[in-house]
Amino acid sequence: MSDLAAARRGYAKAIGQREQISSACLLRAFATVPREHFAGDGPWRIRREAGRGYNSTADADPVHLYDDVLVAIDERRKLDTGLPSLWAHFFDVLDLKEKERVVQIGCGLGYYSAILSRIVGAQGKVLAIDCNKALASRAAANLRRYKNVEVIHGDGCNDVGGPADVIIVHAGFNHPHPLWIESLRRNGRLLVPLTKRGRAGIVIKITRLARGYHAEAVRGIRIVPGKGRGSTALAERVTDWWERAVALAPLRFQSIEQGLPSERKA
Repeated sequence: MSDLAAARRGYAKAIGQREQISSACLLRAFATVPREHFAGDGPWRIRREAGRGYNSTADADPVHLYDDVLVAIDERRKLDTGLPSLWAHFFDVLDLKEKERVVQIGCGLGYYSAILSRIVGAQGKVLAIDCNKALASRAAANLRRYKNVEVIHGDGCNDVGGPADVIIVHAGFNHPHPLWIESLRRNGRLLVPLTKRGRAGIVIKITRLARGYHAEAVRGIRIVPGKGRGSTALAERVTDWWERAVALAPLRFQSIEQGLPSERKA
């Protein structure tokens, strides 16, 4: 068996260097959370960011997981765990803090829930939601040692369990849902991927200000569509509007209705 502690440290260091991560707490989480506890039994089917298909690891040594690779959850559906460097970048952009309440929509097998658990600490809370009952059940089992994490099978578009400091969406939608916007506490942050019929799109970050909200583009992404993402021409136009609105400069608005901002302010 490989030296997994050293492998985790090297993995976290490589992610930090690739994405210029500023949060030491975030890097400690990547260096200490055992990814193998959330990946199922090996050998694993893995894919690199630029790769077209999955390949099997040589064996079931967990050291293979301490690389910047996607691990298949359901290869037929092209559902995987998410690229570590990409989500490290997003978490860094969100400037996560101790004691915050984080809602995670689409928790998968729970690896990133565990990362978030370490960042917010014992006095923070993570609500991990997944609309897939089997995934939610597996995540709950994987996260049973993480006392500040609650896993539920549900629809994060309908209920996020109350006010949140941070809401992170792990699937593509046409627009930010009004519930997510309204549930943010002051200085709360929402991170949501906006995609259309394909999986490609952009991730935006929305921050609740003393008065109104601030939206900005973070980076491009390819991601599985979320449950309830629309595929009508109108839904596609709403996504187009958001992509254009945040492409050149941050957007200020006061509220959101039917997926679009209202009372826009420059």
